[in-house]
Amino acid sequence: MAGHALADPTAGFYYHCDLVENQKLGVNRKEGMKMTRVRVEGFTISLDGYGAGPNQDLRNPLGVGGTDLHQWLVPTRTFQRTLFGADGGTTGIDDDFAARGFKNVGAWILGRNMFGPIRGPWPDMNWKGWWGANPPYHVPTFILTHHARPPIHMEGETTFYFVTGGIHEALDRARDAASGMDVRIGGGPNTIQQYLRTGQIDELHVAISPVLLGGGERLFEGIDVRALGYECVQFVASEKATHVVLRRQGHNDA
Repeated sequence: MAGHALADPTAGFYYHCDLVENQKLGVNRKEGMKMTRVRVEGFTISLDGYGAGPNQDLRNPLGVGGTDLHQWLVPTRTFQRTLFGADGGTTGIDDDFAARGFKNVGAWILGRNMFGPIRGPWPDMNWKGWWGANPPYHVPTFILTHHARPPIHMEGETTFYFVTGGIHEALDRARDAASGMDVRIGGGPNTIQQYLRTGQIDELHVAISPVLLGGGERLFEGIDVRALGYECVQFVASEKATHVVLRRQGHNDA
């Protein structure tokens, strides 16, 4: 969950460790903030507007019914290669949108619910995400949380950093780590909403899946995206989803 940091005497220590890690990555703070765009890619919602189902747990990483949202994504060549290292997979409109989500991405930001089902203080350091030893990110990935934790180095050049200072600290650090490439906001809905409300997101690709969830978390709950300056710049339908790209006015493609 994102928000203000809770009092935690270890937070400063872990933040210092993360700064050292960024120095190892060759981060240039000033250069990293010049060209970076903030993007949401491949975020799928149901016909009734939900980006995640209710009651997330180990059996239901995206909430009950949430996996049904991604019938357009899972069969694609990009997903099969990125998640499973497999050859093959579908091509076409859905794969084109899946592939664009990984182009020019130098860092990710995830809400804590996207990292795992654990709530509250970390009971131990055993949980390392949903994705196994080699997560699909392959770049520095920043997790919004109230509870500090040391970085986790995974296979494939993914390192998870745990940020207790809220969305602005996470974005500053992600921009630094991206070194001029883009920052991708992975979700969930609450995390995207926070960045939308503060005008931080330059572009959103939302896939609308032909399923009904009936409950969960709505992506645009309480948000007037038009008043925030977003407009639809692309609208394409495949057999399994309708792809919509929203861009904040005055922000063109890099």
